[in-house]
Amino acid sequence: MYWPRVKAALLEGRYLPAAVRAVAIPKPSGGERTLGIPTVLGRLIQQALLQILQPIVEPTFTESSYGFRPGRNAHQAVRAAQRYVQEGRTWVVDIDLEKFFDRVNHDRLMSRVARYVDDDRVLKRIWRYLEAGLMRDGVIQARSMGTPQGGPLSPLLSNILLTDWDREREKRGHAFCRYADDGNIYVRSETAANRVMASMTASLEERLSLRVNEAKSASARPWERKFPWVHPDAATSSSLVNRRMRNRMYGGVGGGGLLLPTRSGA
Repeated sequence: MYWPRVKAALLEGRYLPAAVRAVAIPKPSGGERTLGIPTVLGRLIQQALLQILQPIVEPTFTESSYGFRPGRNAHQAVRAAQRYVQEGRTWVVDIDLEKFFDRVNHDRLMSRVARYVDDDRVLKRIWRYLEAGLMRDGVIQARSMGTPQGGPLSPLLSNILLTDWDREREKRGHAFCRYADDGNIYVRSETAANRVMASMTASLEERLSLRVNEAKSASARPWERKFPWVHPDAATSSSLVNRRMRNRMYGGVGGGGLLLPTRSGA
């Protein structure tokens, strides 16, 4: 008789999700990432919301968004990046969003979710999911921002929020790839790269209340950057594996399959 009570609570707007459990996992580049693991019931309800929302919002996402989408993957992002470089866009604006999943502004996110959803009960459920506490060492901490990684709905919500950023870059005619919260914009000169970095940094903070991680972001040659979505150990070394990956991505630059320099920082 458990499910009928849950169903009634959902339909009447009384359902309150339990706090998610904080689990720290190591990052390849050092430090830790905090996941928010929902209860079994919480995961079930999030999955149900995902299966309803995804077919509605997926057609509105841009072709240059590759992360956490059906039929889209990192291999496609690599091929797009390779094409941009071979077309002569040999400078990249590599943008990493600082603690993105911890700093998502709930008001800005929900205003965008409401573009697709007109059922107040569904909107309320998503609000309550966002505001569910985070349990760490048995203590529940209140949350006023962020959408914790670990539940089925979080990746979709992140793409809903960041699609406005994608649309802005489309309007400006940028050649770009985004994989989750990592974005790369390909341009033809260092001057253009620096200009785009400055304008994107300001735009993200003003429109989405997001900050660029200055330590992990840069305007540089693509082969000088190590993109986490290309290789899981890309942030740790300039190993032979990483050199081969970069050569496969950018080997056509200059024609004739020219291999890139293999020394670090070349």
